Amino acid sequence: MKPTPLFKAVNTGSFIRRIFNTLVFTAFVSLSYAQTPLGTTKVFGSIDGVSIAGKVQSPSGQATPLQVVCLFEYTEGDLTSPTALPENLNGMVHVDKALRGLITDLRKSGKFAGHAYETLLITPAPGTIPAKKLLLIGLGDRTKFSADLMTDIGRIGMREALRLGVDSYSHASDLKDAGIDSPTGPVAQNVVKGAMEAYETDLYLHQKGMAPAPKVKKVTLLAGPAFFTVSGEAIEAYIKSRK
Repeated sequence: MKPTPLFKAVNTGSFIRRIFNTLVFTAFVSLSYAQTPLGTTKVFGSIDGVSIAGKVQSPSGQATPLQVVCLFEYTEGDLTSPTALPENLNGMVHVDKALRGLITDLRKSGKFAGHAYETLLITPAPGTIPAKKLLLIGLGDRTKFSADLMTDIGRIGMREALRLGVDSYSHASDLKDAGIDSPTGPVAQNVVKGAMEAYETDLYLHQKGMAPAPKVKKVTLLAGPAFFTVSGEAIEAYIKSRK
């Protein structure tokens, strides 16, 4: 008579590979980038009177009039895949949990498909996240991602902020949360570039008497502990190039 196993075998090889890949990725991130403490904030400079800042913070914990987050088209388990950031560092997982699974529900049901440039504005319920408004912006097919896309994403975020009449907002690209090995510096630069192009268009319209004065005075880009320094250096270089 064969002994009864203590645990039922469940695709052990696949499970071990997943754990191994997660540990390797976490170690790589930790060793490759300086870890900046949670809550660190820095103003990198200003363009047209708008302060451009960075903060080490999950979008689930950021108090702001408008929080922008970005999502690819849904694939099962994409935010918890071996290539995604671990749960403790994964801002989109934090947002989804704080909203009681709403993000996953919207994506999985197709109510928010995540197509490129698709948007959905949410008013978070009390006791979920501190942001007054949450803007989802679609990034499209993850296999076709290019850092150039983030210029348009930056424009969309700023235009929504201008439309809402807020004086500040926060942006989280969330690319590494989704397991995309994106170029951190160029992504940050392109978000700022797009945002300021949208702002300057609105300012131009105001000067022509065709729009009210833009109210946005500060844009904060959120980053994980491992990516804050790289993002900040790239943003500072972009601001300097504008002078």
